[in-house]
Amino acid sequence: MKDRLKQSVEAALKKCYAEGSLSSGDIPEIEFEIPARAEHGDFATNLALGMARAEKKAPRQIAEALVKALGEGDGLWRKLEIAGPGFINFTLVKSCWFKVLDQIVQEGAAFGRSSVGGGKKVQVEFVSANPTGPLHIGHGRGAVTGDVVATLYEAVGFDVQREYYINDAGNQMNTLGRSLFLRYRQCLGHSVDFPSDCYQGEYVRDISAEVLEKEGQRFLELPEDEAIAWFARYGGDAILSGIRQDLEQFGVSHDHWFSEQGLYDRGEVQGGIDFLKQRGQLYDSEGALWFKTTRYGDDKDRVLVRSNGATTYFASDIAYHKDKFDRGFDLVVDVWGADHHGYVPRMKAAFQGLGRSAEDLQVILVQLVNLLRGGEQVAMSTRSGEFVTLREVVEEVGRDACRFFFLMRRTDSQLDFDLELAKQQSSDNPVYYVQYAHARVCSINRNARDAGVELPVAGGVDFDALELDEELALAKLLSRYPETLEGAALQCEPHRLVFYLQDLASRFHTYYNRERVLVDDPRTSAARLYLVNCVRQVLADALGLLGVSAPEKM
Repeated sequence: MKDRLKQSVEAALKKCYAEGSLSSGDIPEIEFEIPARAEHGDFATNLALGMARAEKKAPRQIAEALVKALGEGDGLWRKLEIAGPGFINFTLVKSCWFKVLDQIVQEGAAFGRSSVGGGKKVQVEFVSANPTGPLHIGHGRGAVTGDVVATLYEAVGFDVQREYYINDAGNQMNTLGRSLFLRYRQCLGHSVDFPSDCYQGEYVRDISAEVLEKEGQRFLELPEDEAIAWFARYGGDAILSGIRQDLEQFGVSHDHWFSEQGLYDRGEVQGGIDFLKQRGQLYDSEGALWFKTTRYGDDKDRVLVRSNGATTYFASDIAYHKDKFDRGFDLVVDVWGADHHGYVPRMKAAFQGLGRSAEDLQVILVQLVNLLRGGEQVAMSTRSGEFVTLREVVEEVGRDACRFFFLMRRTDSQLDFDLELAKQQSSDNPVYYVQYAHARVCSINRNARDAGVELPVAGGVDFDALELDEELALAKLLSRYPETLEGAALQCEPHRLVFYLQDLASRFHTYYNRERVLVDDPRTSAARLYLVNCVRQVLADALGLLGVSAPEKM
């Protein structure tokens, strides 16, 4: 609809330039917004205000010229008015809104999709939890965020790859190996002082007991360093296998699993350092090798190689992201925990040091999840090993509710996840409320079949039979689905789709509770059945993009 309005305004501008009522000759950017108040029309543009300086005229004078040139708009609108200092408000004719219903039916699953991405290659890296413990609910929020962002990018024409970065190098793996070995010795009855900096969770005991059952006591005869290294490898593989299973249960998959250790094995960490040296980005100071990230807006320069010769995590992160671009990705999207916010400027600087634009990196920061039960917060501490795993939450409330609830707020806002609410089968449960709207239309369809009423085909509906304000409101909301989908994708904001679904479901339920769809008048029944099935299709499509089912019965 905005595209049609834009074409009309562009034609009006050309007419004004030709007639001399406007003089600059340049067609500026034309934007429309939906007014906050319905009485101000369906769309508004501040074009006249933006043109005032170039035209050297008052905005209202420019608006008057445009409104005159716009005329009746080939029947697209029924009212044009100038508001305030020069806004132009458009109130469209009713019939144009209902044309979207035919578009929905004709395009089917393609409705809402676009090719705005132009096939550009995007990599979305998400979860990437250290293989040192099972996924907790915070990981779950990041997992569904990355998964849905990737799906949204695909829906608007990008070529997307999902990646998991396995942090299988560094001190955390050695700590895991030491934790497991100490628990293993405890299983054998040895008195062990278990340090507070080791991993405390019950899963450490379980893996150690598993090793004892399979391998016996043989590790007591090995040098401790050798035993710890073995336990680190075994434990990391076991935990990663569990992570894969948890993600699969959660409906999340990755196209590629990338090993950090592989960067070192292939010499890519040193290769990244050498590449930055060649570009004149590094310098020596106090025996260490530094990256001059302040050149690109970071608050201080960063060490890549310490004075003892050890490389930093930053060095391997640079090598990893260089590898991403060497693989041909145009855009990289990283989903991180909110505690990594300070890391964003240095990675943006690293991109520029590698010769890329800072905009080639999009970072989504995901805030913490507060788990509630009966309104009371569930106490959790990852340090003490007392946390609720993602698997436990999915098994308790189900995949659909878990995914939907994680997406109900902006990722940069803390989220309260109420376990009891997520299990309720009532309108108070947001996911149940949306799914029930879909199920209700399916029930209407079954009743229609039983009554011998066929679902109309595209072009075979008399939209004049849709006389109610609620019907018009539904059509308007359906027409905004493509724009909502595109905005959610390009801004990496999947919560927009959740908000849209809740709005659409609410409007549908209100309509359903006030009006019967199948009535005595066949013309009205056909039009209403057509409308609600368009609602059903969009509900199912949007739920599918979120990885949530659209049940036919509830």
